[in-house]
Amino acid sequence: MAVVAGVDFGTLSVRVTLLDSKRGRLHTATAGYPLHRKKDDPDHATQSHDDQMTALAEAMHAALKQAGVDGASVEAIALDTTGSSVIPVDKNMRPLAEYYLWCDHRAKREAQEITRLAHEEKLEAIAWCGGVYSHEWGFAKLLHWLRNNPEQRGDFASAFEHCDMVAATLCGTTDPKQVKRSVCAMGHKWMWNARWGGFPPQAFLSKVDPLFDGIVEKLTGECLTSDHLAGHLSAEWAAKLGLRAGIPIPVGAFDAHWDAIGAGCKAGDVVNVVGTSTCIIAMQKGSGLIPGVCGVVPGSVHPAYTGVEAGLSATGDIFEAIARRAWVAVSELSEGLSEYRAEQTGLLRLAWDNGDRTVLVDAELAGVTLGWNLLHTAQDELFAAIEGTAFHTRIILERMVEHGVPVERVINAGGIPQQNAVLNQVYANVLNKPVVVPDGVPTSLGSGIFAMLACGAFPTIEAAQQRLCLQHKTFTPEPAAVRIYEQLYTLYRRVYFAFGTGSSQIDMREIFVKLREIAAGSNGD
Repeated sequence: MAVVAGVDFGTLSVRVTLLDSKRGRLHTATAGYPLHRKKDDPDHATQSHDDQMTALAEAMHAALKQAGVDGASVEAIALDTTGSSVIPVDKNMRPLAEYYLWCDHRAKREAQEITRLAHEEKLEAIAWCGGVYSHEWGFAKLLHWLRNNPEQRGDFASAFEHCDMVAATLCGTTDPKQVKRSVCAMGHKWMWNARWGGFPPQAFLSKVDPLFDGIVEKLTGECLTSDHLAGHLSAEWAAKLGLRAGIPIPVGAFDAHWDAIGAGCKAGDVVNVVGTSTCIIAMQKGSGLIPGVCGVVPGSVHPAYTGVEAGLSATGDIFEAIARRAWVAVSELSEGLSEYRAEQTGLLRLAWDNGDRTVLVDAELAGVTLGWNLLHTAQDELFAAIEGTAFHTRIILERMVEHGVPVERVINAGGIPQQNAVLNQVYANVLNKPVVVPDGVPTSLGSGIFAMLACGAFPTIEAAQQRLCLQHKTFTPEPAAVRIYEQLYTLYRRVYFAFGTGSSQIDMREIFVKLREIAAGSNGD
């Protein structure tokens, strides 16, 4: 029997789950930390490393107390985080700024410059991240920081993803060159790949901006999959967390990737980690390119498979925004949605309120709702937004299938599917596939599984999944709704690519007429 701690750093809070190798989940505790926004800059989103580490200690102590577990009996700790969440540090690993959080979108210009030059130089790496380098990723965020903080450039020694920074802190590592870096983080967000020797060439990065001179050397460090150790818990942090010094800490990863493992993901599965945004995670034996899909990285989800990552830049955030504009909570606005029928609203909503992460990869796109009339309500828009995120997910899954990724089972994980049966049923109807949902919250289970591997409690990820993962609830497609959504998806796909690329004209009158016809059929008129 082994007891371990699985840690998940989310956008607003950290979750600590204590797991027993025989009994499963013992207890989960959370602690929050502030997200720093600016009213005059909607693209700004940062968080304090110290705030997060304080919250980790608070949540750990609460979990230990409420589970009745002696911290000395915990045999390993593993952690996942948001990403790309980037922090610059000095030569002693002291932060020079707050984390540029995953949802910080200030680096749009930098991302465009990287993308443009990568295509001009025929850089192989750009093809492996879907053909477009995102403003949400590491090099773009680091360049934005370097450009806007000239007074701190002299102290800059390196930059780290959140998952690597937290692991290094817990291990007591004070030399940036000694920090183990996550293949998951580096591969998906920093164009790292063993096939071309690691990062893009220094000459390319210097050509992007001379501020990147020497950056490859500054980012040097072992990049490892999560079946390797980042190190062992230091005495200092053992005391702060109430644990035993010296326990193993595996190399970390991004939350969505380990959430997929915690949700029971296997080859052939696609996991929609639906939260404030949606991360779509799959894994396969091969490693072919997928245009518009933001990452194909060997070992990023499961060390033995190639991880595939895609997603929507906003999902829960859209639902929250609709409710906020109506001056009600999402829970209140959602009351009665179970009575809605497929496309009864006559609305078609594109989920671009925070840009398009996949497959167009364009931060300049914005939310669009078509078909309004004078009687529509905020609740109608909320239902149309759920449908719209499902349609966008279908576009992504079809792109993955076109390029050889098997999609045999769809798992809806993350926080929202646990509380929103309407969303799960709409997804099943739009995708025309059964959608399975963990019967409970899988967040931080993936971290627990990798902690179990680190202390030798299970020989394989699959063995740990079989013992620790939750049972599933299944949402089956409803034939009548499937027929309606097939018609609506045809319109959605036309509008998505026409508006999103500007490459073709579209007859808007025809779209409006079709929406009314489909809504009339849905309402039995």
